Amino acid sequence: MERTVSAGGVSFWWQQLGLPVRREPLPASSSPLECDVAVVGAGYTGLWTAYYLKRADPSLRVVVLEQELAGYGASGRNGGWLTNEITGGVDGYRRSHGPAAVDAFQLAVDETVEEVVRVASAEGIDADVHLGGEHTVARGPAQLARLRELYASMAARAGTDVRWLDAEEATARVRVAGTSAALWHPHCARLHPAKLARGLADAVVRLGVELYEGTRVTSVAPGRVTTEVGGPGGERGEVRARVVVRATEGYTADLAGHRRDWLPMNSSMVVTEPLPEQVWEAVGWDGRATLGDAAHVYVYAQRTADDRIAIGGRGVPYSYGSRTARTTADGETPARTVEGLRTVLERFFPVLRELTPDGRAPLEHAWSGVLAVPRDWHASVGLERGADGTALAWAGGYVGTGVTATNLAGRTLRDLVLGRRTALTELPWVGHRVRRWEPEPLRWLAVRGLYAAYRAADAAEARGRTRTSPLAVLAGRVAGHH
Repeated sequence: MERTVSAGGVSFWWQQLGLPVRREPLPASSSPLECDVAVVGAGYTGLWTAYYLKRADPSLRVVVLEQELAGYGASGRNGGWLTNEITGGVDGYRRSHGPAAVDAFQLAVDETVEEVVRVASAEGIDADVHLGGEHTVARGPAQLARLRELYASMAARAGTDVRWLDAEEATARVRVAGTSAALWHPHCARLHPAKLARGLADAVVRLGVELYEGTRVTSVAPGRVTTEVGGPGGERGEVRARVVVRATEGYTADLAGHRRDWLPMNSSMVVTEPLPEQVWEAVGWDGRATLGDAAHVYVYAQRTADDRIAIGGRGVPYSYGSRTARTTADGETPARTVEGLRTVLERFFPVLRELTPDGRAPLEHAWSGVLAVPRDWHASVGLERGADGTALAWAGGYVGTGVTATNLAGRTLRDLVLGRRTALTELPWVGHRVRRWEPEPLRWLAVRGLYAAYRAADAAEARGRTRTSPLAVLAGRVAGHH
């Protein structure tokens, strides 16, 4: 009997908790709401920024505006990796800022992992946090060569504590079929994304932050935010603030004038049913490290607190015209994406096929969301002040590393908003600018071509190719990823 995979519903994480009752929208008024700081977006970036600002100066009037509800976007849909990866890699930063700046950046991200764990504990947020490290496997010679390059890069940075594991050592930790080698480092925790988002939202409200949900922002400018309540065509409003913070990540393209700033990339996930003890005896994974691989179209996975496997990767990577509506509304996930992730699971852990009469891994739920990709794949945080004393700040472009990077961004925005010069405001991603994405149809063709090349390279390696395809190398260079 064929099993039905529940799809959409924002995410499995929110399905487990149940979506909270939406907070009140921005009250209708003919007069602008006046505040010190207006934060647009109640994902991790916006919530962390509001949290640290109110902790630093409780007298500030901080207002957070959210189109749906806190944690509705990527913050409530991601893979739950609190890891120390620097978005986009470090080679560009080494060239532009030098090795000392890279080391400072790496140590700051390492410390951010500890900071999120600390705050969650201090605020009573039970987000299923488990510090098990990150385990990245290579399967086959081409992946093995790329993993060696990654190891060399990580080992050259301060504080990464990365370990090389041969096939025997790697499979002793997690028995992924066909493992050639693996990397492991301790600076990563598994967590439940929606529990963290809900807990942060509750924490900022306790601190006195005004959180308005169901409030669509149509435009941002230094000192001013324009809103609509009740969806497109709803009652218009305005918020005025000394500083406006744009924390819209994958939905930045929906704002007027920002269509090509960051590309909204689609990412999808599936989760299994709770798996029986016989599976864990066969698989291992006792340390509950997060699990990734060295494929071009890589996957990311975790062993959840209730003993499921949640795994994600790129499905249909991009919608023409930077559209986000379908994944924003209900997490809709194409059937071929679900089956693609199921296939990866079965290749990694063949024992999963033994659990069902139809010989297929038992999936329970699938969902999708969007994340932001800058043209050079590097995240940024910054603030620009106008001549009238108002300012527009921003953070984002995390390309999938946002569970950690958002906290570092929030603390950095706190310092920038308060006019402090600190070690955080000197990090090389602060003020980083990159050119905009190409107009359509060029960006649609480029992204589709990029992932077609990557998938072809992965397929060739699965058939026995021993070296990375030149097509994949060229695709990375054209995309600005390498």
